[in-house]
Amino acid sequence: MLGWALTFLVIALIAAALGFGGIAGASAGIAQILFVVFLILFVVAMVARAVKGKPPV
Repeated sequence: MLGWALTFLVIALIAAALGFGGIAGASAGIAQILFVVFLILFVVAMVARAVKGKPPV
């Protein structure tokens, strides 16, 4: 999921550099949403791992 967020971020940066404001804004928004979802899933996974008794990575 983090890979997809970075991909959309790169697309947004390239589109912004080329002057495509709409595409850049949409790509940046998608990248932001994917990054937040990644962070939430990462925290949930770490908490689940800690509850199982395994040490954090």
